[in-house]
Amino acid sequence: MKKYGGRALFLDRNDINTDEIIPAKYLTENSKADLKSFILEDLKLEKFTPESKVIDEASVIVTRANFGCGSSREHAVWVFEVNDINVVIAESFARIFRQNMFNCGLLAIELSPEVIDELFQLEGEVEIEIDIDQGRLTAKGEQTVTSAFTLNSFDRDLIDAGGWLAYANAKY
Repeated sequence: MKKYGGRALFLDRNDINTDEIIPAKYLTENSKADLKSFILEDLKLEKFTPESKVIDEASVIVTRANFGCGSSREHAVWVFEVNDINVVIAESFARIFRQNMFNCGLLAIELSPEVIDELFQLEGEVEIEIDIDQGRLTAKGEQTVTSAFTLNSFDRDLIDAGGWLAYANAKY
């Protein structure tokens, strides 16, 4: 099974939409790989620049509520996939974005606002370990935060298979 987790990138805002994840002007690119350098290009956050090396080093995004709202396009998940971001942790997700994450074999983990606040309070570089079998994540910075999470059985099957296409190939 694929390993999930890694260095965290914190995006401290609700309602980050798909146009901020990957601007619509790049939706005509011919491959997922062509999207890579445009990740979060239009996202405006204090102390964040899309050119930052932290995006290149991140495998996990931690954010607030309603992540992935806006247009229902797969490109917003594909740009994470080609940038080796394999987990997004948020209070909540837009429904279609969340399912696109699992369809691509990526994890969308929902945690309570209280636990999200604890994660945002971690200092230093934060590494997040994900134990899918135990339904537990551990975030380590200068302090440590541990939290349980749940996946429904279908989402777990998609993760185990590596995404929807692999799941469908195995089942049908």
